[in-house]
Amino acid sequence: MAAEISLMAAFDEGRRDFGTGEESRALDAFLRGVERRALRMAELATRSREEALDLVQDAMFGFVRHYGGHDGAEWPPLFWRVLDSRLNDWHRRQKVRGRWSLRPDDKDADDDPIAAAPDVREPGPLARMADGEASAALDAALRELPLRQRQAFLLRIWEGLDVAATAVAMRCSEGSVKTHLSRALANLRRALEAYR
Repeated sequence: MAAEISLMAAFDEGRRDFGTGEESRALDAFLRGVERRALRMAELATRSREEALDLVQDAMFGFVRHYGGHDGAEWPPLFWRVLDSRLNDWHRRQKVRGRWSLRPDDKDADDDPIAAAPDVREPGPLARMADGEASAALDAALRELPLRQRQAFLLRIWEGLDVAATAVAMRCSEGSVKTHLSRALANLRRALEAYR
């Protein structure tokens, strides 16, 4: 099952011909640094761990195939753009199929190698309130946001991309990013008023 396969192990299998030098190590480090956050973002969008794993793996393969040779400074917005494309495609397919995806039970969360991987970034406020009531409320509020608002919020606030990089990742204008983020923040403030 896809949930049992490490994204990085699958990535390593698929990129044997990319190279083994310094570029390859830098690319590995970059992907290891974003895999957990990408999985979380995909999980929020799909509400399915298995679907999210598949989408992130596919995004990593696509990113390496098309952008692995680019300068490392260009990687963050390019990776998030690839993942954004995969998420948009998934949402379109779900609309066409006319079915709703339910969030599966997290029975195998303890066996998940991505969940066990250390987070290379400062944990920040989201990790500090990981198991609380506020965290559950934040998850629910993020899931209720429209797709573009959720993407703008996660890329700007969670990932820390600037407006220009977020616009590249979302394939929209900088003004649209600001509008989506403003609406997302207003919706989140309303939904989380009780936790101020």
